[in-house]
Amino acid sequence: MTLDDANLLAIFAMAVATYVTRIAGVVMLRFVTLTPRVKAALDALPVAVLTAVITPTVFMTGPAETIAGVLTGLAAFRLPLIGVLAVGAASIVAIRYLLT
Repeated sequence: MTLDDANLLAIFAMAVATYVTRIAGVVMLRFVTLTPRVKAALDALPVAVLTAVITPTVFMTGPAETIAGVLTGLAAFRLPLIGVLAVGAASIVAIRYLLT
């Protein structure tokens, strides 16, 4: 990749778009009354986005990823986030090793 004006402009535009969307959320929340229902919806949003990103990978790849995804999902019911990440990483490595 060469560093020309078009590339720099694209990088700058993406940085501005990212910054504006993050700041817009903070600014817009000033005008929203955080009822318990709205707070519950905002608390559930990261889990919903993460699930939407991970689910296709779990079910559209090989059996090792599917098994590791299920194990990680089960671990999420009992462990804190760092434990879930450790279970996910360890299970995919172990299952790939056992299946090859």
